[in-house]
Amino acid sequence: MLVTGGAGYIGSHAAKALHRAGYRVVVYDNLLAGHREAVRFGEFVEGDVADLALLRHTLRRFAVGAVMHFAALLAVSESVRDPIRYYRTNVSGALTVLEAMAAESVGRFVFSSTCAVYGEPVETPIDEAQPTRPINTYGETKLAVERALPHYERAFGLRFAVLRYFNAAGADPDGELGEDHDPEIHLIPRAIQAATGGAPLEIFGDDYPTPDGTCLRDYVHVTDLADAHVLALQALEETGRSDTCNLGSGRPSSVREVTAMVERVTGLPVPARLAARREGDPAVLFAASRRAAAELHWRPRHSGLETIVRTAWQWHRAHPHGFRGGELA
Repeated sequence: MLVTGGAGYIGSHAAKALHRAGYRVVVYDNLLAGHREAVRFGEFVEGDVADLALLRHTLRRFAVGAVMHFAALLAVSESVRDPIRYYRTNVSGALTVLEAMAAESVGRFVFSSTCAVYGEPVETPIDEAQPTRPINTYGETKLAVERALPHYERAFGLRFAVLRYFNAAGADPDGELGEDHDPEIHLIPRAIQAATGGAPLEIFGDDYPTPDGTCLRDYVHVTDLADAHVLALQALEETGRSDTCNLGSGRPSSVREVTAMVERVTGLPVPARLAARREGDPAVLFAASRRAAAELHWRPRHSGLETIVRTAWQWHRAHPHGFRGGELA
């Protein structure tokens, strides 16, 4: 089982879930955003998804039968400013992985996609039947890969699972893995950093058409996401049927609600300041995950907001400098 981007946040949790499920895991990562210390559950190959020769060699060397593809850039605002980089990494990189798989006759692919493919939702909760109309480059690049997959299925017999997840959050309940981005872009770790002496939390807009004026998002625990990837792989193995599923808790929380929960869990105030809206941010995103429940038998077990924040706080207290270690007093 090859996990591209397996040294990153979600990829490393997926590698752990695969290892627990009995799969032989090979992590493939260029370590530009991932961490060598996060590779604890499988063998490691340092490489870029643009390197077709190394990808093919790795697939042959380890007799890989399936690929989980996480390697991508993921910052919405950055994607709007630098679309060239996002298309090169997220689209060209994924197509190179698929080219290597076709050349080496690897027939199963689990793709890390995003709710950003929907853009401004027609209605909420969002189900898979809603139109895909991204409003930012990040969502467009993920959708471009999704649209390519049926063509690879027709031409090469590739079977795929597309998992459109909402806001990944939290940390490994065992404390072995967590979130470590530089710079940090996600709300919960940014709020924790603000509470523990970092820069004040920026709240990007308070004039959205929501109850408290801040964006509403569906936070889903990273361990639940990892489990869903294993279930999707198993479904491909058992049925051979390609599918697309949303992954979310179905319970939206506002930025201010998340901030209040961080204060409650940590016992610390979260200094904050209001900033302008970010380009490409919809007001409300939350999931209907009925298909994942029916087709994958997936049930999120850790995705209550308090559990998400508690596991994130546990990780950040033990690792205030990320995987470099250290512990808060």
